[in-house]
Amino acid sequence: MGRRKKVTPDWFVDRESDYRRIYHRVKNRIFSARTRFQNVDLIDTDHLGRMVILDEKIQSAEADEFVYHEALVHPAMMSHPCPERVLLLGGGEGATLREVLRHPSVLKVVMVDVDEEFVRFCRRYLTSWHQGSFDSSKVEFVFGDALRYVRETKRTFDVIIGDISDPVEEGPGRRLYTREFYVRIWNRLKRDGIFATHATEIFYTADKTLSTKIFSILKKIFPNVSFYYEYIPSFGCLWSYIVCSSRHDPGKMGNRVLEKRLQERGLGRLSYYDAETHRRLFALPKCVRRRLARR
Repeated sequence: MGRRKKVTPDWFVDRESDYRRIYHRVKNRIFSARTRFQNVDLIDTDHLGRMVILDEKIQSAEADEFVYHEALVHPAMMSHPCPERVLLLGGGEGATLREVLRHPSVLKVVMVDVDEEFVRFCRRYLTSWHQGSFDSSKVEFVFGDALRYVRETKRTFDVIIGDISDPVEEGPGRRLYTREFYVRIWNRLKRDGIFATHATEIFYTADKTLSTKIFSILKKIFPNVSFYYEYIPSFGCLWSYIVCSSRHDPGKMGNRVLEKRLQERGLGRLSYYDAETHRRLFALPKCVRRRLARR
């Protein structure tokens, strides 16, 4: 008998930095394409299910996407007493849209994404992410540049959510983490409006990270700026978020108000977010509070 050929496992390597690599064993490579703006890959893994990869960076994973998306959307939406008009920047998978539409007061969502091909791909392959949210009559799609949209539109919104790609070199999101962009956001909010954005990874030990730089920029624009984070297993790190407003501070919301709004909006069956989770998100450790105070 001849020797059996050893099958080498297929791995996706998340090159998280110059000093760390995270390996994910691939069960199946489902889809790979190059859109006008970015490389798109969809793979199936043993431990995290399907994973969406943009320009070799993990964007979302089937097993934990609900953690990322509920954490991004609900602290801001819950802080507003009656969010009716929402601007969503990015969010091509449709899961951020899914969570926004859970709030019954929402009348209109304008979703702006630069990459129409990617959105079509998500509509076809990521049904467990969007769960039909793309088909809602409340949604208006704008396929174009988010910075140009917030610069040119005259509309104002109760809530604006930034779910744009990380600012990787040559990526479509690199110009959307700047003071110019955030000032435009401020101008597009109603007087009691709220802006929420993810702000990339955060480390306990690193004094200067992109997340703290984003916080510093926003702090000079908005009267109330709240920082929070959660561990996202598929990202392999702590992932930060920031909520900004002229009037609302989600970190100071009372438990009674939170519980009442969750009940009134029928959000008691979310997988991740509730009043207890909300309180924990904004309970930052001492080392992080010190760093943010210096920004």
